[in-house]
Amino acid sequence: MIARLRRLYEYLVFYTGLLLFGAWALAWSSLSALLCVVLPRSWRMPLGRAAVMVFCRSFLGLLRASGIVRIDLAALDTLRGEGSLVIAPNHPSLLDMVLLASRLPDLACIIKAPLRANPLLGGGARLASYICNDPPLLMVRGAVSELRAGRQLLIFPEGTRTTQGPVSGFKGGFALIARNAGAPVQTVLIETNTPFLGKGWPLLRKPDFPLVYRARLGQRFEVQGATRPFVEQMERYYQRELGAAAPVPARIGAVHSSSAVSAP
Repeated sequence: MIARLRRLYEYLVFYTGLLLFGAWALAWSSLSALLCVVLPRSWRMPLGRAAVMVFCRSFLGLLRASGIVRIDLAALDTLRGEGSLVIAPNHPSLLDMVLLASRLPDLACIIKAPLRANPLLGGGARLASYICNDPPLLMVRGAVSELRAGRQLLIFPEGTRTTQGPVSGFKGGFALIARNAGAPVQTVLIETNTPFLGKGWPLLRKPDFPLVYRARLGQRFEVQGATRPFVEQMERYYQRELGAAAPVPARIGAVHSSSAVSAP
């Protein structure tokens, strides 16, 4: 009986959470589209990015309060105020951007071109001045400009969600951007106990609970010389770090001490 009630509660929270996320995203996207027209340009980006952080943090807070999701992102807080960084996480699920944006208030993101026209996300992405990935030359210029302005840039080296663990093959764009901007690359290792919202996961398919997500900081690298050897080095680093990591337990501590360190 208790197990049945627990499953009923999980279904209720899970699908209510999806509906709330969709409703909030649609409402903010619609309002953002209007704000893009009426607000001065200098106001749009800071408002848009602050709103994204509040939205993501509120959503994750509700999930955490429900007891079906356990999250440890404390390590990300040490990146605040550090200035120009390329933040380069692995990409196990659609939630990864939500996890990162919930902790970093002035985060520039690179998004796929179709998302700018998406009714749920497009308005908010435009208001936050997120960078479109197409055409590539303008993407690189926009990303370099953000970094030279002292902001932090989120870009997934895999280019899309992981298709085979622990990481898929890395693309070279993040290294090119970091080298052109003279910005270090901060590795972020996202660990989870679930394939939920990974590549090929149907949106409405209920996962096994609790879902556990943990982010820890890895080494910080400087791009020197050709980008291809650097990209290969980074891919090996992630393969090694994530492949050797212990499985994420169903219960995680409230705080993990983790800090960025320089690569030798």
